[in-house]
Amino acid sequence: MTYQINKAKLALSRLIPRIRNEFPEIDTTSTEWKSFLTRLETNFPRLFELLLHLYGSNYDFFYHLEQLLFVIVRSWLEREPELKTLDEHRAANPAWFKSNQMLGGVCYVDLFAKNLKGIERKIPYFKELGLNYLHLMPLYKCPETNNDGGYAVSSYREVNPALGKISDLKKLTLKLRKENISLVLDFVFNHTSDEHEWAMKAKQGDQTYQSFYWTFPDRHEPNAYEQHLREIFPEERPGSFSFNPEINRWVWTTFHSYQWDLNYANPMVFNKMAEELLFIASIGVEVLRLDAVAFIWKEMGTSCENLPETHMLIQAFNAVTRIAAPSLLFKSEAIVHPDEVSKYISPEECQLSYNPLLMALLWNSLATREVKLLKRALQSRHTIPDSCAWVNYVRCHDDIGWTFSDQEAAQLGINGYDHRQFLNAFYTGRFKGSFARGLPFQENPRTGDARISGTCASLAGLEQAINEKSEKDISLSISRILLIHSILLFVGGIPLIYLGDEIGTLNDYSFRDDAAKSNDSRWMHRPTFDWEKANSRSQASSIERMIFYGLQKMIAIRNSHEAFSVGDLNII
Repeated sequence: MTYQINKAKLALSRLIPRIRNEFPEIDTTSTEWKSFLTRLETNFPRLFELLLHLYGSNYDFFYHLEQLLFVIVRSWLEREPELKTLDEHRAANPAWFKSNQMLGGVCYVDLFAKNLKGIERKIPYFKELGLNYLHLMPLYKCPETNNDGGYAVSSYREVNPALGKISDLKKLTLKLRKENISLVLDFVFNHTSDEHEWAMKAKQGDQTYQSFYWTFPDRHEPNAYEQHLREIFPEERPGSFSFNPEINRWVWTTFHSYQWDLNYANPMVFNKMAEELLFIASIGVEVLRLDAVAFIWKEMGTSCENLPETHMLIQAFNAVTRIAAPSLLFKSEAIVHPDEVSKYISPEECQLSYNPLLMALLWNSLATREVKLLKRALQSRHTIPDSCAWVNYVRCHDDIGWTFSDQEAAQLGINGYDHRQFLNAFYTGRFKGSFARGLPFQENPRTGDARISGTCASLAGLEQAINEKSEKDISLSISRILLIHSILLFVGGIPLIYLGDEIGTLNDYSFRDDAAKSNDSRWMHRPTFDWEKANSRSQASSIERMIFYGLQKMIAIRNSHEAFSVGDLNII
């Protein structure tokens, strides 16, 4: 370790003069430069060690290292003074996100308020609910049709024109911060759209940009890889590769065929994505949700999920931000086995993490009327590093996957496979006596695997109760909604509300009439926000009022007691 640190220090000592030559405008006597240099000297050894492991065998390793440092310095120089002030403020209060005052909300810009200016006009609504953490679903430029709800990014530096301009986003970020609301955006870094500039150049035959992606002249290597890969979207196509006739090659597409996986074995890709990441940070974003983290490193003979190099890549991105934009936090989206989820959570990797196990087991508890699995998970898996926090949720834009540990289930006398089949039947309404109304997502007839789509209210029984005009069942369903949200609010971590759940939004089946969405049942729980329904929260005895103000009451209790801030949880 000492040898590596000394080697890193030597490398940095040789690179500092190059930085000064590249950026003669730097005032090396300024307090700002000295503060930056301190962060660089503190974090560079870690960054150097990680990159050396990943790319040290490349003959031009030090060239790429130098180029990355130029990216970091340029980003810091261009960072707005207000954001540099935020960096200093957060350095003085690193546990800011662990407060019991934290409350998150997540929505699609277009579905919630049409565009970014509309989101700005809805700030009073966020304040009424008590939000101070707002996650706007992917809003980058993307294809009009094949875009996976914005997760097929065509440009990280442009906003989807239907939502506004990059200037609108910067203005919104500023207004949110003045209202003490932190903006959260996605960093979609496993893949780009096949309409991204890099992919378009690859299609034109540019070999430099073809090397940004995983492409193959025939099926020989893809077949070898697929012996160990799982199918993510089996309903769309078998396997993880798609043939592209424009380049007459097979392209690695873990998810949709129009989402090309980036080749992080190429150091140019890391540097370019670090540049895109820092551009997003320069807008004033305070938290980045790292999308599909498990898949970003590929290695023959493995599942290509959760590999050690995956963690190294994220840690390297983390080190980059500690230097250039230290107030920025990472949030991992690792919907994988519980043993793997926790491996992404650390101050050096992702300071925040979604808690998919808690989500799954809340719904499990509603279906079974038992808390055995939930209790075991909270006892054994809820503890994470003290300087990190869970982001707890009952629903999100995605499906519900039953990610509990089969081993832990077996210890409680539960057969994992059979239990998942029961849960799938229960939440699709196929199980006799079920109150839930959901749909399967990516059901695999060969394996019986499936995930579940549906809004919180419909899965909790409100849709069925309203259809059957049962006041008793309506009351029960509202109680279920408030019950599972109460766990989020008091279990420790940042509670995250999928906006619409606070007013009891039901499934929207109109997605079936849209050819671009009809094969993706997740659109059922991504309806346009019903503002007329939201306005009913002021009407006495309305369903909307009972849910909205029921949540507000619990939020007020949480805000008034520091005991509900992030910390250790003791389950008896």
